[in-house]
Amino acid sequence: MSDANVRIPEEAKDRLAAIAASEGLSLRAYLARLADTLLTPQERAERAERARAALQEWTGYAPSAAEQQDLDTELDRRLAEAMGR
Repeated sequence: MSDANVRIPEEAKDRLAAIAASEGLSLRAYLARLADTLLTPQERAERAERARAALQEWTGYAPSAAEQQDLDTELDRRLAEAMGR
């Protein structure tokens, strides 16, 4: 595997190195493990679509785009309220 250089602020590097060391890993190993555990935007979208399809198949529930937007708006309102905004 070839290596790559990534430029980040020194403080961020030091913080990541400390986290890695606390887990018994080198910074290189920690970042490789972190990259393996995160999803790309495309992977997240694909997973969400599969979940929506499974839910629709299981429940028969298929909200329209307008209904989904209304539900998202209501969820955002409730989250803001819960966070005291």
